[in-house]
Amino acid sequence: MSHLDQMRSALAASGTPAFIVTDLANLRWLTGFTGSFGQAVVSATAAVFISDSRYTLQAEEQARDFAVRTFANPVDGADVLLEELRAACIDRLAFDKANVTMGALQRWEAKLTGVTLSAADDPIGRLRAVKDADEVALIRRACRLADQCMERLLGRIRAGVTEKELAWEIEVFFHSQGAGMAFPAIVVSGERSARPHGAPSDKQLQAGDFITFDFGASVEGYYSDITRTVVLGSPSERQREIYAEVLKAQMAALSAIAPGASGKAVDGIARASLERAGLAQHFGHGLGHGLGALVHDAGRLSPTIDWTLETGQVMTVEPGVYIEGLGGVRIEDDVLVTTDGCEVLTRFPKELLCL
Repeated sequence: MSHLDQMRSALAASGTPAFIVTDLANLRWLTGFTGSFGQAVVSATAAVFISDSRYTLQAEEQARDFAVRTFANPVDGADVLLEELRAACIDRLAFDKANVTMGALQRWEAKLTGVTLSAADDPIGRLRAVKDADEVALIRRACRLADQCMERLLGRIRAGVTEKELAWEIEVFFHSQGAGMAFPAIVVSGERSARPHGAPSDKQLQAGDFITFDFGASVEGYYSDITRTVVLGSPSERQREIYAEVLKAQMAALSAIAPGASGKAVDGIARASLERAGLAQHFGHGLGHGLGALVHDAGRLSPTIDWTLETGQVMTVEPGVYIEGLGGVRIEDDVLVTTDGCEVLTRFPKELLCL
């Protein structure tokens, strides 16, 4: 079933006669369009893509399942939208309550005469959670690049190198492979590794440092997200203990991932493992998130969100322990939920590396 057909089925199931998609990630999933501005109106019989004249040729190439309409100054896009709604006999239109601004809504209310507007959840957010074969193939490619990048970094980790220099190595590698960055790389070392999302600094690596790398590749709009923690030189017994417990928590969570499993329960398994080691108080974030057309895509492994896993979802599994004054460890893999469990897509080794 095409993404457009999936969207129409979701609208029919919810009793929504027509929906306007404005979120760029959802637009790309639905239409294939990769530009910076567009709107897609979908009903049971209509599929219209609207953008401005910057994207006329691009929209015609990419949004092939849609009737494409573009406009140029001094035409107002809201007037074009009204024309298309009238042509499609649409007088009730739902919009994404999480994406449409108050200013945009006020303009629509003033311009779209005869159209009843209603705020709703964009169903694509949920539809994106389960990946088709093409999407999984792109995520696999992004994961392979992440593994290769981590391997490349091993030869560049030494005393005196700065966190920023290693972050630059990551960016250069991905661009050399024709890929992009999924997000700005996290490289933190020593006591700074206790910052889960710390930005790379001018700090130089020193013997005994934990060094945490968190990065991902972008391949044709789909992402990977890997985290590994290594030690420069010989680790202390405390460092070995913490690393072993984080790895144990991750492996326990991985063994619990399967269709029908509760994301809250999977998170709880990792959290309970760290609790037994006296470390759960140092694990403050959720265990994982969906991965796909967004780095944080639909789906959560979290103590606060009860998400049921489905075959075809791609999730991160990333327990961490962060102790102020000592440092932190996080181990993150990307996994595909399969019919009987999960497949780990990021393959870089997880034993503690002492460099």
